[in-house]
Amino acid sequence: MGPKSAPKNLKACKRTQLEPYHSIITRLKFTREPSSRVIARMHTIVALHDAQFVRPNDSKIFGVGHSPEEVGEVLKAAGAPTDTVTLSVDALLVKGPKRLILIDTGVGGALQQSLAQAGYKPEDVTDVLITHSHPDHIGGLVKDGKLAFPKAAIRMSSAEWAFAKKNGQLEDIVKTIDGHVKTFKPGANVASGITSVGLKGHTPGHVGFQIVSGKEKLFDIGDTVHSSIISLAKPEWPVSFDNDVAGGERNRIDTLKKLAQTNELIFAPHFPFPGVGHIQSDGDRFKWEPTLTSGQ
Repeated sequence: MGPKSAPKNLKACKRTQLEPYHSIITRLKFTREPSSRVIARMHTIVALHDAQFVRPNDSKIFGVGHSPEEVGEVLKAAGAPTDTVTLSVDALLVKGPKRLILIDTGVGGALQQSLAQAGYKPEDVTDVLITHSHPDHIGGLVKDGKLAFPKAAIRMSSAEWAFAKKNGQLEDIVKTIDGHVKTFKPGANVASGITSVGLKGHTPGHVGFQIVSGKEKLFDIGDTVHSSIISLAKPEWPVSFDNDVAGGERNRIDTLKKLAQTNELIFAPHFPFPGVGHIQSDGDRFKWEPTLTSGQ
């Protein structure tokens, strides 16, 4: 989510306490039962809920340079409240033949409860893949000053690890995970059926993860896109969370165009839970078509 000033921005958000829940992705469909269904007989993929943040519509995060009234019009057109912007914070759990892989860890909210509801313990996790080093993605790596997933190797891009180590606001987390981090270059195969995809702009080493299981695919886009409303209706609007605002805009627009063309299934960790669906073109903008909503 946020850049160097992320902790300040996150504190300005209201964390809404929600019951932990998850969805199991199976052949492009979902069940809300904590079962062991598989995707293409190779992977079970579970969306885990961690937290929800509610930001005031003040144009300080989304629509920078535009008035709250302009942002409000975009929200109103989507049937959303015009005075706030709501973002979910979610993660993916991928159960392969031999490994249990967590992609991102949230801010340290309800993730471990969601993990337990899915039938797993923190020590069951063998690998943690990190899209980028903002607090709402790596905050759950540490609990009570110790590794939250004690048996897991932590993997992030080399550029992102270098970026994290320079961020003084992450000092405590970096000290705790140092020695457990393994780095990679974008494009590397980081686990069986999982390939990293370079998506820099939001941060210098930001990546997504393409999960391939037989003929089935799911693309975790990380923070390429934040709001399922504003970021799709106005992808050219600056987002202050982006470390490189211009680079983030280019990557956001280019990725959205590609996703609309391919109609591939994606996971967007800040979209309404479970954050899985398709990006579609809508004139000169885009729209979100969720595969399932949390109410179903």
